[in-house]
Amino acid sequence: MGCAPSIHVSQSGVIYCRDSDESNSPHQTTTISQGTAAATLHGLFIKTDAAETIPSVITYQSRHSRNNSHRGRRENSGGHVRIEAETQTSHASVKQVSATEECVGPMRLTKEPIQVLLVFAKEDSQSDAFWWACDRAGFRCNIARTPESAVECFLDKHHEIIVIDGRHSRYFEPEAVCRMIRATKPSESTVILAVVPQKLPDQEEPSVLPLLCAGFSRRFVENSSVSACYNELIQIEHGEVRCQFKLRACNSVFTALEYCQEAVEITSEDHIIQYVNPAFERMMGYHRGELIGKELTELPKSDKNRADLLDTINTCIKKGKEWQGIYFARKKSGDSIQQQVKILPVIGQGGKIRHFVAIKRAHTDNNNQVLKMNKEDRCSGDHSQSECHSLRHRDRRKDSIDARSVGSRGSDAPSLQNRRYSSVARIHSMTIEAPITKVINIINTAQESSPVTVAEALDRVLEILRTTELYSPQLASKDDDPHTNDLVGGLMTDGLRRLSGNEYVFSKRTYMSQSQLAIPVTLSDVPPSIAEMLNDEERWEFNILDLEAATHKRPLTYLGLKIFTSFGVCDFLNCSEATLRSWLQLMEANYHSSNSYHNSTHAADVLHATAYFLRKERVKSSLDQLDEVAALIAATVHDVDHPGRTNSFLCNAGSELAILYNDTAVLESHHAALAFQLTIRDGKSNIFKNIDRNQFRTLRQAIIDMVLATEMTRHFEHVSKFVNSINKPMAAIEETSTSSTNSDCEGQSNIRNSPENRLLIKRMLIKCADVANPCRPLELCIEWAGRISEEYFAQTDEEKRQGLPVVMPVFDRNTCSVPKSQISFIDYFITDMFDAWDAFASLPNLMEHLSENYKYWKNLDDMKCKSLRPPPPS
Repeated sequence: MGCAPSIHVSQSGVIYCRDSDESNSPHQTTTISQGTAAATLHGLFIKTDAAETIPSVITYQSRHSRNNSHRGRRENSGGHVRIEAETQTSHASVKQVSATEECVGPMRLTKEPIQVLLVFAKEDSQSDAFWWACDRAGFRCNIARTPESAVECFLDKHHEIIVIDGRHSRYFEPEAVCRMIRATKPSESTVILAVVPQKLPDQEEPSVLPLLCAGFSRRFVENSSVSACYNELIQIEHGEVRCQFKLRACNSVFTALEYCQEAVEITSEDHIIQYVNPAFERMMGYHRGELIGKELTELPKSDKNRADLLDTINTCIKKGKEWQGIYFARKKSGDSIQQQVKILPVIGQGGKIRHFVAIKRAHTDNNNQVLKMNKEDRCSGDHSQSECHSLRHRDRRKDSIDARSVGSRGSDAPSLQNRRYSSVARIHSMTIEAPITKVINIINTAQESSPVTVAEALDRVLEILRTTELYSPQLASKDDDPHTNDLVGGLMTDGLRRLSGNEYVFSKRTYMSQSQLAIPVTLSDVPPSIAEMLNDEERWEFNILDLEAATHKRPLTYLGLKIFTSFGVCDFLNCSEATLRSWLQLMEANYHSSNSYHNSTHAADVLHATAYFLRKERVKSSLDQLDEVAALIAATVHDVDHPGRTNSFLCNAGSELAILYNDTAVLESHHAALAFQLTIRDGKSNIFKNIDRNQFRTLRQAIIDMVLATEMTRHFEHVSKFVNSINKPMAAIEETSTSSTNSDCEGQSNIRNSPENRLLIKRMLIKCADVANPCRPLELCIEWAGRISEEYFAQTDEEKRQGLPVVMPVFDRNTCSVPKSQISFIDYFITDMFDAWDAFASLPNLMEHLSENYKYWKNLDDMKCKSLRPPPPS
């Protein structure tokens, strides 16, 4: 027998049980004899700190002994406490609960184990369930029997979770207990859970308002299952407790702001002042009570300020960019003060700007000259082509994609010293040796010996590199160009929010199988009129719509036979022409002919463009036959089973596919997966059945990668990588060479033929083929514009019927301007991508068509015409 644990009884009846010194050994386990497992005194019962003192007591004790201990406690009377403890060697594991780390932004916080207080007047299966649930979760648990002891214990421990028994009001009123606890200051961040009785079958669901008014955070319907209690506690920990923990950490941030020497001003997105720190009060002479809740006043009129400075600042920060510069502000006394200012937008819920933070300090320049920075220099950030779209997306640009240097900015020595100190700290904090980490480390090292202006520019580079959306341009406000914003928002987002109860199901259709299809014709049996059309398929001006009409909406099978044969696909795959014909027919049968745009004619059009690009000399010399076969197959299947709705629509509607693919590249993932499912289902149409396993895996990966590249959310990433990895290095070789030497050609070939760059070429190829409609002859361009507009109109109509968020409001068939939508699409997506592709593949005829088509849409827009064609002359 070991020594009995010591007992301390407070005046209010709180019992603290401390194990003997011997029990601290990890090889010692304290057990409680039957009938004496716990103590009851003055209405408070505590089963010791299970996580701190003797955690093995609960886990080691069997259910049988617990039942006996319950009986023993009931038999114990007269307020006497009898605890028998026995120390013995055991192999039972001792649960160790340690502190964990939690990150709140850049802050790394230590999070102690959760403490739970159970307020139950009597012990029963429900209190036991919560006790065991706490033990399973590794929480520290106390039990209180009276309201007074509950408050005292809470003030001593500051529990994160309090569970109050609300089933038996004869012992105490749960609302009164909750109000007593809420009256204490530490309870602001505590989650209080009410245990309520189960309602009778014929009883109405009781209102939760009385509980909420009393201060309860949640309610728990009586359930003595340990798993149910455990799940409830875990949800609270990962929900309210974690949120409260992060909110408490904000106090340290505000403390830092209060003592910061730089003036800090925080405003709402509407420029309503929400916070100023004491340094701001000292600088401007105002008390914060005079400022908070007021709208920012305009800059004072002064010859020292440029007339458009305020407009420039607002234009810049509303685009989500930082502004930095010097301007004059007027103090409360009426005096002017020259300030060096940095204004930063803060992105909040929904990806919108929710706050602006202004950091100000007095400028000490002797000449009181305004820092001369042009409009682009003030808008700091990555000035690569992809992000500068937001400034110029209404103008069609022909300049090549280039990265601009960050403008240098004035600074003083102390700020540079502080910045370099933080750079060293960042270096030591980095533990993951990823390529981007190495780049950041190199830049940090370069900062240490750089001039002030270079160090500041490198700081901006570091800020950009640490963002997650390096290739996503920031749009101007929706008032500037709603067509562009709606179009881009609909194509480059995976959804706004899912609305429960509005599930949209389009995939209930039964996919066509080969046995359901008629026997396809051979290439030699193609009707003469169709064969004559196909003779023209190598020209860019090939009319796919004529083929659609001649084949009764089956252009993909006929065109696919011609193109696949000319590229030797059957020989490469070691399959018969009959198998290829069956596969093409199967793929075409699983396109939706009811779609105005995303049907098999679009797939045939993309296949034609893909074959056209593959025949270009530079493309052909960059890819091998496996790449060509993968590109042709990917073009054929890239939109199979497309429902005629965008990814955003499917995510908002909670469709089965959106759930299956986690709202990420939903349609593109479905197209690729379904294409392989249909192909391998039937040997008659399995074009892959005779190729080597390793070759199949390589081919399959290439096809999937190209299909996924057609998703628009990564559009700018693909284009920017292509330009920076292929266009620019090749252009540099051409600029430095005086003649076309063998070494120059070899250098360009090495750039094109590296595995990484071949991947970029294939992605760019299928992306351009997928959206090549604006580069087609005018009549084809107009027809495709009408088809895609009709599909978007139908989606908007359905969104309104279903009560779903309208993804692209401008695509309302009653108000939409088709010319404006085409102009926006060309400006934002097409021009730069085809400029880059033309620089690589040499496509002058496509660029001529693009220019002419753009002028056509521009003329219609200037005429205020909203339709596809100009009105007939009166």
